[in-house]
Amino acid sequence: MRNKYPQEFKDEAVRQVIEHGYAIKDVANRLGITDKSLYNWVNKAKKTPKQNKESEELKRLKAELKRVTEERDIFKGGRRVLCKRVKERYAFIKSRLDKWKVTRMCSVLNVHRSGFYAWLNEPESPRAVENKQLTKEITEAFIESGGVYGSPRITAQLKRNGTHVGENRVARLMKLAKLKANLGYKRRYFKSSTPSVISDNHVQQQFVVAQPDHTWVTDITYIKTYEGWLYLAVVVDLFSRKIVGWSMQPTMKRELVIKAILMAVWRRQPKSNVIVHSDQGSQYTSEDYQAFLQANNLTSSMSRRGHCLDNAVAESFFHSLKTERVKRKIYATRDEARADLFDYIEVFYNRVRLHSHLGHQSPEEFETRYKSAS
Repeated sequence: MRNKYPQEFKDEAVRQVIEHGYAIKDVANRLGITDKSLYNWVNKAKKTPKQNKESEELKRLKAELKRVTEERDIFKGGRRVLCKRVKERYAFIKSRLDKWKVTRMCSVLNVHRSGFYAWLNEPESPRAVENKQLTKEITEAFIESGGVYGSPRITAQLKRNGTHVGENRVARLMKLAKLKANLGYKRRYFKSSTPSVISDNHVQQQFVVAQPDHTWVTDITYIKTYEGWLYLAVVVDLFSRKIVGWSMQPTMKRELVIKAILMAVWRRQPKSNVIVHSDQGSQYTSEDYQAFLQANNLTSSMSRRGHCLDNAVAESFFHSLKTERVKRKIYATRDEARADLFDYIEVFYNRVRLHSHLGHQSPEEFETRYKSAS
């Protein structure tokens, strides 16, 4: 019996417990694995001494830097209200309770904390109270999405939680709360009539399939770190848009894409032939990659040269990844980038993120409902 989970998956799961402090039970539940398996992985990892522990002095300096930075940011944002009435300063503090501590904001804006709380507890109209509660729910949904949901998805999430509200009202409250979804960038596409020379295009931009593990699409992107590039290869099941395989390596060699496909095969154990669609990059046209596909009952399919839309689903995932999580940041190390990408793929995207193509369901939920109905 082959091991279901590759070592790369195990390492990133262990990081969630050891480095981020999440409970084993919570991590196991989010990743769909057993508590016992994750407990064993964590125990094994703890036998290796942790390197480069931060000194107490470094922690103190970091805390001091955080305090100074917060005071600077509060002053920068509140400079316009410093000379205004106290109630306007109170309103400024209230609008930023999710960003900074009340004590710190009161100190910078020269108001008393007791006065702020007294103002905060003044009687409000029923509509204001309702809007306040609704804004709280909207903010929670927005934060849980990682700041990537706009008013349509927030409205859908609220309805799933039992709160029925119109999208226009949600949009208005989001604007008042200054909650703005991360928007992507337009991309130029170029077409070419050059045909595929390795494999035929079996997908032909038909991205809707009726069952799991019928067609997978795969592609590569790169993430910038101060140590150098980190390359990410993913495998997406067209049925549910779930990331069924991935690999992250410091070099863009053929092993990168083979490991991603290998993870997909290990996790899905397809019972019949699967079409695997890619572009014509050298990693996908290599003999090793093509031989791996043939050995595992996988049929190679390739986009036409210059036709980015032929692999639009994989391109769409990378677009979401970079606008919703990576943005323009540069990670300090490849390990830091690896942990953040693992969290986005396995914890957020596959199991939480509402996908408009799936009727505002997560890929995991979509597949679960399909299996229940089968």
